[in-house]
Amino acid sequence: MTLTGYYFTGQYSGRLRIILLLLLLFTFFCSPHVRAQVNIFDLRKEKDTVTRFSDPPAKQKRFGRAALELGLAEIAPWTYDRYIVNVDYARISWKTTGHNLNPGSWTWDNDPFQTNQFGHPYHGSMFYSAFRSNGYSFWQSVPATMVGSYLWETFAENQAPAPNDFINTSFGGIVLGEMTFRLSNKIINNHRRGFKRQASEVLGFLVNPMNGLNRIIDGKWGKVVGMADRSKDDSSKVSAEFDLGARKFNSGNQGLLTHGRFGWFGRAKLLYGASNENLHTPFSNISITAEFGKDDSSAVNVISVYGSLAGWDVSISDSVENLIIISANYDYIRNAAFFYGGQSVKANLLSEFRLLNGFKVNTAVGAGLIILGAAPDPYLYRGRNYDYGSGFAINGRAGFNIGNRFYYSINYRGSWLMTINGNKSHYFLHTITNEMSYRVLKDLSISAEPGYFRLEGNYKNHPDVDKTYPYLRISTRYRVNL
Repeated sequence: MTLTGYYFTGQYSGRLRIILLLLLLFTFFCSPHVRAQVNIFDLRKEKDTVTRFSDPPAKQKRFGRAALELGLAEIAPWTYDRYIVNVDYARISWKTTGHNLNPGSWTWDNDPFQTNQFGHPYHGSMFYSAFRSNGYSFWQSVPATMVGSYLWETFAENQAPAPNDFINTSFGGIVLGEMTFRLSNKIINNHRRGFKRQASEVLGFLVNPMNGLNRIIDGKWGKVVGMADRSKDDSSKVSAEFDLGARKFNSGNQGLLTHGRFGWFGRAKLLYGASNENLHTPFSNISITAEFGKDDSSAVNVISVYGSLAGWDVSISDSVENLIIISANYDYIRNAAFFYGGQSVKANLLSEFRLLNGFKVNTAVGAGLIILGAAPDPYLYRGRNYDYGSGFAINGRAGFNIGNRFYYSINYRGSWLMTINGNKSHYFLHTITNEMSYRVLKDLSISAEPGYFRLEGNYKNHPDVDKTYPYLRISTRYRVNL
């Protein structure tokens, strides 16, 4: 289903830019100073520190308020659709509601890629946060997201409910909702005063409006917390990398150096929590990547979120650490050459081998189910330039670090999708990247990343598609540990 100009078109692009800006501003508000550099891939435990809180302390559950705020997340965009932009699909009636209540009415829609793959997950994060910010745990907030999604599909539009919208809004909303809930609380420093404190409250509100709204209602906005309550703070470690440089994509099978042109890009990577701490707490470890640039088909090219659901330490010695992590993953990729959107659950094995003279090797392998993925289809299906499918995903990474100065890694990600709505087909999608980074100053590095995307589409009624899209990124990188 279409979710309005409130989330998309011009407003949509602006909202994505705001999200990227928030990631950049996060660095300046979640900690009063920058600490010494630490490799963000380091899995070592801090032996002499207290246990870090990765989940806010339990508080009173407010079901009535949570339900009202979920209703607000339904009514506000519908009101905008119906009475401000006056779109046709918001003209609901008892007849349209009765039609949508019939389980046989459900059908896949053909909305634009960015609407389905980002807009709906973002909307779902509001449903999730309505309960999460009112005292409910991660797992207790999950059903609320599904309920919110169902209510929107059934009552807020006159179009038939869509399975892809329900899945994207529910699963994507859970991932984005928990991510923004934790970051919002991390940004706010309850012990500061003055402008910086107010700025952190505003930034936290923008990251997660529901959490900010409840801080206002509860009288917490700007209120200074005493030293005795500091033990309740979220003390999870946060690391960030910010890249600025040039990149070049090839939109066909021609050579990278002879086709296309360079354009500037920026990228922010944020790592929340440590992989080896609070293993049984959902989203105690989160990885976020966002990329944007001027030369591409859209301002925002990547939003990728990884959140741990549960984990186990299976280390075999002090020099070899192994972790098994079950993760929930959200991916949105859109550039001049290639696009993909997917939501998956994976099992991951993370390992670190600490060798002599500061030489460390990190590896990661993962495999799991793609709940729903969107792959590009050049032949169109009912006007839609992508097909929906489910399937299997694998990934692997190996990297080594020499003296915390030179870092190299090779990464592979592969997906197989069987189309469940679209032209009869199945897809293989591959990504291979090589990244080299050299630290020239304490927190400043230079980095180069060559790689490529590959799409293999096998169609029953059309010629197969086999394309490779190479790219190159060169950037300066600033890394901080907060």
